[in-house]
Amino acid sequence: MAAPPPCSGDGAPLASKGSAAAHLTSPSGGLPHGAPAHRFPAGSPVRRGATALILHGFGADGRDLIDIGRAWQRWLPDAAFVAPDAPEPCIHGGGGRQWFPLTVRDQAERWRGVTHAAPGLDTLIDEELAKAGLDETRLALVGFSQGTMMALHAGLRRRRAPAGILGYSGLLITAEGASAEALKTEWRTTPPILLVHGDRDDVIPVDALFESAETLAAADRPCQWHLAAGAGHEIDREGLRHGGLFLTRIFGLPYPK
Repeated sequence: MAAPPPCSGDGAPLASKGSAAAHLTSPSGGLPHGAPAHRFPAGSPVRRGATALILHGFGADGRDLIDIGRAWQRWLPDAAFVAPDAPEPCIHGGGGRQWFPLTVRDQAERWRGVTHAAPGLDTLIDEELAKAGLDETRLALVGFSQGTMMALHAGLRRRRAPAGILGYSGLLITAEGASAEALKTEWRTTPPILLVHGDRDDVIPVDALFESAETLAAADRPCQWHLAAGAGHEIDREGLRHGGLFLTRIFGLPYPK
C-alpha cells in the first residue's frame, strides 16, 4: 500500500495557489454567502456514494486542501471530495479565507467564532447531502486547524451523526467552564473521531490534542488519535495515511492494498 504524498503549511496545501491544485477545482455550489466549493469527483461509478467535506484552516481556502481528495481517491473510489471556501475574507488579507476571525486566539474568542459560523456550515452540509442524494451516514467531516474546530463543533451537534470526523492540527472548542454533563446534553451525536497532530506544532501546540481527547472522553465521546512525530502545523505523509485508513473504515471499505 503506497502512502499519499505529504502536505504542509497553515492551510496544509498540496500545491500553492494557482499551481497544480487549481486545475482540480471547480468553483460551484458554495456556502450561502456564495464563496466557491472546490471539488474532486468520485473516481469510479458510484455504488453507495460518499462525500468528504474538507474544511480548511485560517487564512487558507478550499483550493489548498482539495488535492487530499486525489491522494485518497484510490482508497475511496466512491467518494466525492468537496472543499468549500470559508465565508469571510481573512482579516490578515493575502486572499485567504476564515471561518471566523482570530486576534487574541483565546477560548472565548474561538467559542464565539465557532458558534457564529456553525449555522452557515450546517446549511452547507444539508445542501451537499441533498445534492448527492445521501444522508449523514455517508458523510465525513475533515478539518485542518480552524477547520477542525468547525468540523468537531458541527459534527457533534447534528441531528444525525456523520460517518466520522477527521481533524488535523486543531482542537475541540467548548464554552468556558462547560462541564462534562453539560456537553453530554449539548452534543447530540457520537460519531467516530480521529484527531491527528504534529508533536512540533508551534501554532496549536500538541497539548491541544490530549486536552481535546480528554474532554471528548469525559463526555462519553471517545476518539482515536495519532501523534505525528517530527511534524509541525501540517499534514504529513503518515497523517494522510492514517486519515485515509480511517475514512475507508467508517465508509465500510476494505483495507487498502
